[in-house]
Amino acid sequence: QVQLVESGGSSVQAGGSLRLSCVASGRAFENYGIGWFRQGPNNEREFVSAINLNGRVRKYAPSVTGRFAVSRDNAKKTVYLQMNSLETEDTSVYYCAAAISEGPPVEDHGYDYWGQGTRVTVSS
Repeated sequence: QVQLVESGGSSVQAGGSLRLSCVASGRAFENYGIGWFRQGPNNEREFVSAINLNGRVRKYAPSVTGRFAVSRDNAKKTVYLQMNSLETEDTSVYYCAAAISEGPPVEDHGYDYWGQGTRVTVSS
């Protein structure tokens, strides 16, 4: 079992930066891939980024490629999402999720545990 807590959400102006953190508690964090999702316009979970258990595989949605960067520190049981050049379209609630499966997955149904979310608001 893994519990996840996101933080770092805030209100920023377009062009600004934020770093989100996802801190895990529980056992064997290093065995989980971690994904970042955000709430879409129809309340669906939209894939943003993911990192596999050892950090060697990183995936990004086309809309954030080149602007966002995912990383992890297994010693701290933490995954980060560095968000640069933020756009108003990035406004959403961001969730991290843990997956035991290889990949890491880009579909939300591939994840086993979810955090409560952190809100990001980008104004023009």
